[in-house]
Amino acid sequence: MANSLHHPRLPILQFLLLVFSSFIPRLHASEPYLTLDYYAKTCPTAFEIVRKEMECAVLSDPRNAALIVRLHFHDCFVQGCDGSVLLDDTIDLQGEKKASINRNALKGFRIIDRIKNKIESDCPGIVSCADILTIAARDAIILVGGPYWDVPVGRKDSKTASYALADSNLPSPDEGLLSIISKFHYQGLSVTDMVALSGAHTIGMARCVNYRKRIYGDYRVTSGINPLSETHLSVLKSICPPIGSDNNETAMDYETPNLFDNSFYQILLQGEGVLNSDQEMYSSIFGIQTKELVNKYAHDALAFFQQFSDSMVKMGNITNPESFVNGEVRKNCRFVNT
Repeated sequence: MANSLHHPRLPILQFLLLVFSSFIPRLHASEPYLTLDYYAKTCPTAFEIVRKEMECAVLSDPRNAALIVRLHFHDCFVQGCDGSVLLDDTIDLQGEKKASINRNALKGFRIIDRIKNKIESDCPGIVSCADILTIAARDAIILVGGPYWDVPVGRKDSKTASYALADSNLPSPDEGLLSIISKFHYQGLSVTDMVALSGAHTIGMARCVNYRKRIYGDYRVTSGINPLSETHLSVLKSICPPIGSDNNETAMDYETPNLFDNSFYQILLQGEGVLNSDQEMYSSIFGIQTKELVNKYAHDALAFFQQFSDSMVKMGNITNPESFVNGEVRKNCRFVNT
């Protein structure tokens, strides 16, 4: 992974990136029939219940915030934001939880179960699991110091899931920058959305299996040889040996792992991103636009917060047209209604 500074072919590479992006098919992020007051009359306590349950969850363990945000992201990139990621496997349905990119990576399902049970007690059959997850992700960010945004609601829960799309649509930690851009573009999300949404890694944890290639590969190339980087690299290698310990975890933002801020981008400027997919945004020769955005957000927390809020709304509005027509409000988020 070469640094893009002073690269003589940048104008050509920038042109290629633009051409490459123009041929990528797009889904429709935004413009579903969602409103801010969808539950105002039918379930006025919905937002309050989600907030109180998320307060309990994050107070008990700040890491729960990142778990819920990740669930929301993994839901929206497969069939749209329709609660499909919450479905368990049954005889008649193969869920997404055991797809290779989700297995051992997704947690927080019981938090959503608790919220759903409380809401069902107040307003049975009214509030979808997809909406609960979307609201919970917003509240999770606020509870660890992040920005507020209004959450449009009115989603329906899907009756299907897609194991195959989970593996093909979701970006992987070792994936190249152009491929990741294409996956965001397919969802109707821009390069700016991608860089801003990646900022959620400021509160995330990475499993050893997902950053092993990075720390035993080109970490020194991007970080340079200095005592602080060498010390951090030694710590990462002690957590993640060359073989085994795949599920050992480390914070992607080692400076403020439980606070939603812009230090994640500052770490990328130092070349110390834990995941290859993150560091590529700053260090890849293809990252002309992404490099500028990383630098911007590293130096301007307010700009990052504003764009993150906008991009979360945009991602949350990725639709599953089928669920709007044939969807339902699940009684139990893990199972389709019978």
